Amino acid sequence: MKALQSFLFLVLVTVTLSTNAQTKQAGRPIWTAAQANAWYDKQPWLVGANFLPSTAINELEMWQAETFDTATIARELSWAANIGMNTMRVFLHDLAYKQDPEGFKKRIDIFLRIAARYKIKPLLVLFDSCWDPFPHTGKQHEPAPFLHNSGWVQSPGADALKDPKQYPRLKKYVTDIVKRFGKDSRVVGWDVWNEPDNTNGSSYGRFEPYEKVDLVHKLLKEVFVWTRAANPAQPITSGIWIGNWASHDSLRPIEKLMLEESDIVSFHNYDNAAEFEKRIQWLQRYGRPIICTEYMSRGNGSTFEGSMPVAKKYRVAAFNWGLVSGKSQTIFPWDSWQKKYTAEPNLWFHDIFRKDGSSYKTAETDLIKQLTGRLSP
Repeated sequence: MKALQSFLFLVLVTVTLSTNAQTKQAGRPIWTAAQANAWYDKQPWLVGANFLPSTAINELEMWQAETFDTATIARELSWAANIGMNTMRVFLHDLAYKQDPEGFKKRIDIFLRIAARYKIKPLLVLFDSCWDPFPHTGKQHEPAPFLHNSGWVQSPGADALKDPKQYPRLKKYVTDIVKRFGKDSRVVGWDVWNEPDNTNGSSYGRFEPYEKVDLVHKLLKEVFVWTRAANPAQPITSGIWIGNWASHDSLRPIEKLMLEESDIVSFHNYDNAAEFEKRIQWLQRYGRPIICTEYMSRGNGSTFEGSMPVAKKYRVAAFNWGLVSGKSQTIFPWDSWQKKYTAEPNLWFHDIFRKDGSSYKTAETDLIKQLTGRLSP
């Protein structure tokens, strides 16, 4: 009898420890819609841009110690604040962490201090599937002339994505960064993976892993778990960006994962105002706050004049692509990968300011000021 009791006690202890370990691994649960809306009710209308200083070609050049340009960051964030922007979407990189974990965290802290000076609370992006699949630390190459995002790099790169032995390193990166800044009031939220299923067909598609979407789908599940395990006080999201969202059943499996694992709903839209509004209406069925983490591509019909009033009407946070024209060269359109450009286009594709702080279009910055309350109508 005593032997049986000892055995049952051992089983109970084992189950309890296993359950506790799973709970610890899972971290906090996904927010309920009520929790998400309670958080959002405390926020101002969030308006900002996807931010890369004009002196950086990509995320690594932004964050590495040798090229971390605080003077440019401060100057350009001040221009954003002057037109009423109160947030920025900012991309991190796993290799910046691998190269120098403590230095990287210190530089993020410095960036947050600068942003707080201008009352800007960034949305931090952990991973990204867009553009060059072969990132490397150290000196980054110079921009290819007149080419949109000629140096932007993915995180993780293709080699890491295909190598499960590197996943513990990626987990450490996520866990350490989110634990360090997950209760920092200067951070508005976490975008765990930008356009995870983007295979870059018009640029680097031939260099991508054949099974990229499947690999990313499996890893994205883990990234949500790792992020929640760090118990951030801010919301977690990953934004859907293509396809038919008319009903939940019309979504692809990776899109369902992105929405079901997110505290708040996020999306991208580079279409006209009517399509932008339709997408918002589709996403309202989830009853959660909605944020648009990418929009505004003038040559594609997505403009401040068209989309921004719609975003304000529905109180959807709005992050346009690009703040200052610089080494990313996103004033050039996507088709610069197929069509040769030899001079600055008359119609900028993205971005708001020139390097001297002057507006590309004063009418646009005046509109942004009006909608954010920085300028009376």
